[in-house]
Amino acid sequence: MKDKPSEWVSISDLMAGVMAVVMLLLVMSVLQKTYAELKHKQELEQGGAAQQKRISEMLTDLKNSVDETGASNLISFDIADGKITLKENIFNVGSACITPSAAKTFKSLDQRIVSFLKENPNASVFVEGHTDNSVVKQPVLDFKEKCTVYDDNFTLSAARAREARKLIISNLDSKDANRVIVAGYGDSRPLYGIDPSDGRNRRVEIQFAVSESSK
Repeated sequence: MKDKPSEWVSISDLMAGVMAVVMLLLVMSVLQKTYAELKHKQELEQGGAAQQKRISEMLTDLKNSVDETGASNLISFDIADGKITLKENIFNVGSACITPSAAKTFKSLDQRIVSFLKENPNASVFVEGHTDNSVVKQPVLDFKEKCTVYDDNFTLSAARAREARKLIISNLDSKDANRVIVAGYGDSRPLYGIDPSDGRNRRVEIQFAVSESSK
């Protein structure tokens, strides 16, 4: 058998070399993509941690202010969950009107919330109303006395959330005010371990969130 011509050996070696380079480039491309994805994930996690830190700092400041005024019986804080709760004595029974003392206490906090929204354009505030399971036996129509009209607990809870929202947005322009969102859950979400008829279920929860900025 004759030896293979040397030029064919050279071409074969060249092709093998080209394939090796192509494979190396493909591997590098995959590694770069994987690195970019990991980097992006890390940035999102760091961004989420930074966002949570801003919420925690703001709520800690608010809690300190409330503690100093002795109003902890009106407002409680869940800093880890980014939430404020306006307790049951914020409202009179069967009413969406916020009591004057509660309104005064909350009003002293709203500027910090306004600053938080302005400093964080991707932030939102969810104002959620809740009631106990007392049955609404007949429609309530005296808006002046009750700050709303309602015929069930869902309507009442939404009205309570709406009244709390009014305090939050009083110093916001319309664009920022649109980030303060109201929902009423009636008696469908009682506090864990608390009887649904317990007055402590009569509350408004204010949840703070900062979404990821678009890239």
